[in-house]
Amino acid sequence: MFAAYAIFALNGLVFASWAARIPAAAKTLGLGSGQMGTLLLVGAIGSMLSLPLAGIVAARFGTANTVRLGGTAAAGAASAVALGLVNGSVSVVAVGLFLFGCGIALWDVAQNIEGAHVEHRVGRTIMPRFHAAFSGGAFVGALVGAGLSAMDVGLPVHLVAVAVLSLVVSLWIPRYFLPRAEEHVVGAQAGGTRTKGIGAWGEPRTLLIGLVVLGAALTEGAANDWVAKASVDGLGTSESTGAVMFAVFVAAMTALRFVGGGLIDRFGRVRVLQASLGSSLVGLVVFVVAPNVPLAAVGAILWGAGAALGFPMGMSAAADEPDRAAARVSVVSTIGYTAFLAGPPLIGFLGDLVGIRTALLAVGVAVLASFLVAPAARERSKETPEPLRTASDRSA
Repeated sequence: MFAAYAIFALNGLVFASWAARIPAAAKTLGLGSGQMGTLLLVGAIGSMLSLPLAGIVAARFGTANTVRLGGTAAAGAASAVALGLVNGSVSVVAVGLFLFGCGIALWDVAQNIEGAHVEHRVGRTIMPRFHAAFSGGAFVGALVGAGLSAMDVGLPVHLVAVAVLSLVVSLWIPRYFLPRAEEHVVGAQAGGTRTKGIGAWGEPRTLLIGLVVLGAALTEGAANDWVAKASVDGLGTSESTGAVMFAVFVAAMTALRFVGGGLIDRFGRVRVLQASLGSSLVGLVVFVVAPNVPLAAVGAILWGAGAALGFPMGMSAAADEPDRAAARVSVVSTIGYTAFLAGPPLIGFLGDLVGIRTALLAVGVAVLASFLVAPAARERSKETPEPLRTASDRSA
């Protein structure tokens, strides 16, 4: 269990180390919001090309080796981005971001499969806490980014340090993952069949759950890429203050992920989904229209709290019926990750026309649509398997 928590947290830290300092990269390269959006889209393309292959790689080589591969790719990518920034080369940075997107996609899918393995073993829902570990790592990464920015530490130096950390930890921690024999069993179940996977794309409920996750993923992805820069451009703050604003968003999201399981059990999935999406929408609007940093921070808190549980709850809704879970989760996660990765760069293009802070209001349209179809995620009855207790479970 420790290994899964650690690898989720490192993934979040590596991702946030880049996201929190996007304004510094844009300034170094002399790029506007639209141009930076194009550059970010290159990374998104790398991820979207890798996502369909990640499950196959994990099934063939194991989650541990897939995390190692993803971590090594991310480390090489961070080094390439650093080199491009030093030389002022947009093309080199683009290559680095493409590789970064590929590595993070492999890493992300593999860590979620490993999290599912652990959840299966302990017999209780703990996936939201793994995602909280990711958010916690992102929070630390954002604070480190803010601190280094305030100390005028260059982004290339920061990225090289991240590359070393990513390489060392991603090669070491996976040795403590569950045994490979268990991966084959659960991985085969998670893979589903080609026929079932195609059929799931024609199921109205599955597609509606995908729409729920689309709004949740888009609001989280837009915040990851643009909260810092929107604070700098829209409020005239420093880069370090922009990074702190991103950290505030991530902190709120992390806190809700730690307590979200209890809220879902008490109030039900649909009510919590609607409350989450409503909070996200209100927080987004407050952040955009706020005339000062403190009020914008309140908006970021509501936005982050609202973005916390939509994706995990969507995965749970898709998996309500075990015999169809793999195919449905595949559909819903594909929709969610596409919105998470491709949506923010498109917001950047819109930002060139109306300003990046105002452009974020477009996210509210997707959040509102998700709110309206949230009842599709209502719980369905399913058999609960007898939990398998382990030493890690007893010590948790």
